[in-house]
Amino acid sequence: MRTFKRLMSATVIASSAFALGTLNTAFATQNANEKPTVILVHGAFADSSSWNQVTARLLEKGYPVVAAANPLRGVKHDADYVADIVGQTAGPVILVGHSYGGAVITNAVHDNPNVKALVYVAAFAPDKDETAVELSGRYPGGTLGPTLAPPVMLDDGNKDLYIQQDKFGQQFAADVAAPQAALMAATQRPITESALTEPSGEPAWKRLPSWFIYGSADKNIPEAALKFMAQRAGSKKTVTVQGASHVVMTSNPDTVAALIIEAAQTSAQ
Repeated sequence: MRTFKRLMSATVIASSAFALGTLNTAFATQNANEKPTVILVHGAFADSSSWNQVTARLLEKGYPVVAAANPLRGVKHDADYVADIVGQTAGPVILVGHSYGGAVITNAVHDNPNVKALVYVAAFAPDKDETAVELSGRYPGGTLGPTLAPPVMLDDGNKDLYIQQDKFGQQFAADVAAPQAALMAATQRPITESALTEPSGEPAWKRLPSWFIYGSADKNIPEAALKFMAQRAGSKKTVTVQGASHVVMTSNPDTVAALIIEAAQTSAQ
């Protein structure tokens, strides 16, 4: 009986060690091939599934992909979270951010030499001390404000922001099929109000090459603001998708995936 218990105890310990080892090497092992890992960071009012079609195309081309679950709590908080993922990913990394996720990747590099390029998808590329609210309001054309639902008050005094579901499709995803837009509206993740007003840190786009893509019919971030940020960052290539909404990666996944692959291939040269 004692021998049986000792064997069972050893089995449990070995199994636990194996499980921990698997968790600790999860990000390291996914980059077993020579291609860089693409880390996708979604923005406000979205979740990781907004990258599904882009992810599928990257995987088909052999790129390891991590679609990070952006906490949407604050620029520094979220950037530190993504930086932890980058730090546990073996080999080169391409950081891709959508919308507010652009502010996150701008601050998530932490001088990590493995990050080789930044790709901004209808995304903020703030300079030091700039905020998402200020950048989106600097140029006319943004209509997000009136579509927001009454904020959800949080115990810490902050506010969670959502888009009203009946306005979500027209505001956020006008070029996405209505049933899919309705699903996106129902599953949207909120962002704290303070995250949109938090000043950015020193921008990584001043040190790393960047690529930009956005839609001409974006109602969250005006096209003029997106163009300004791309030019200021010295974008290696900027793609404007005519008629595309704020979720250009959902409505035009082929075009977005192609630009990410171009960024990955160029940065590897």
